[in-house]
Amino acid sequence: MTRDRGLMVSRVPSKPVRREPDGRLAIDLWLQRDGSFAGDLALRLTPAEAEMLHAQLCFALDDWPVAGAAEHKLPDCRTQGQRGRGVRRP
Repeated sequence: MTRDRGLMVSRVPSKPVRREPDGRLAIDLWLQRDGSFAGDLALRLTPAEAEMLHAQLCFALDDWPVAGAAEHKLPDCRTQGQRGRGVRRP
């Protein structure tokens, strides 16, 4: 049996994304080193960073090239009328 070498980061599936007291959003992660658990950490994003990540994930899920998308163009899941309200289109 071979073991993974190096560092690996994965999302903690049982923990939801949360808003912290300073307004940032936190995504809990697990860190593994050489295949063994090395610790917990959190990716902390400003609301603007989280909005950008969300838009990029929407593009990626729809197989759109994120790098080629114009900055003013939002994916279907993040139209201008819904931006910042956390509402998803049906």
